[in-house]
Amino acid sequence: MKKWTALAIVLLLALGGYVAAGPYLAINGIRTALAEQDTARLQKHVDFPALRVNLRAQLQDQLARRAGVDMQSSLFGSVALSVAGNVLGAGVDTLVTPMGIGALLQGRSMWKKALGETVGGDTHAPPVPADPLKHAEHRYESLSRFTATAPDQDGDPVVFVFTRQGLRWRLTDIRLPL
Repeated sequence: MKKWTALAIVLLLALGGYVAAGPYLAINGIRTALAEQDTARLQKHVDFPALRVNLRAQLQDQLARRAGVDMQSSLFGSVALSVAGNVLGAGVDTLVTPMGIGALLQGRSMWKKALGETVGGDTHAPPVPADPLKHAEHRYESLSRFTATAPDQDGDPVVFVFTRQGLRWRLTDIRLPL
């Protein structure tokens, strides 16, 4: 009986450790997928439908805030905001997919090679891999929510939100700086 109890405790601790390490495993998986430009592996760690919805809402909110009340209240302004919101939404829907990310990575790869930012400094070497979570500060917000806050190029914080889905952790939101 003691052996079964000890085995159950060990299994529960192992499961708890796996769930606790899950966000870090997801971050490492994203890092590896970006370095290898493997969109199939990236799809394991990113919930693209949730990410699209969250980014679209965030960007449309920013568009409305920057347009201001005067633009929103006029007929021309509301039509222009509607058209701009549809274009913005279509852009997010196109870009935030495995194929869209793959195209971005391919373009970034070519750009980095052209600038000479490669692993060995040689133009024929692979480019320096993208690592947006390199200097991130990690934090659990709850048992099913984890954030990694990293500075963008201007030093503004970008928050990557990971959500637990069963035993797996996946990137579900990116909070852009205002």
